[in-house]
Amino acid sequence: MSAHRPLRGPHPPPAARRAVARLRRAAAALAALTCALLASAAIVPAASATIPIAPGGSDVPPATVPVFVGGMAGWQITLIAVGAALVAATAAVVLDRARSARRSAPAT
Repeated sequence: MSAHRPLRGPHPPPAARRAVARLRRAAAALAALTCALLASAAIVPAASATIPIAPGGSDVPPATVPVFVGGMAGWQITLIAVGAALVAATAAVVLDRARSARRSAPAT
């Protein structure tokens, strides 16, 4: 009642699997390098953005006027963090259920 299925059908050849594995490793290395560069750019100290004093000028930098006074309230920061955590948790559950449903689907 059931027919024997040959193994050559949907499985890629070993050379293709190795090529895909190499490509996946290269993409992971590139992503790690990109994240490292972005992280190093994010931690550059604010002192690197100073205003140079003209030669012969005074040693006192010019007075600056703050453009933005205040800030975000603590409850707003907490609300944003909780919302982001809920969105991430929901996405993780949906993706996990989709992956488990795909794995448990019978092969036809």
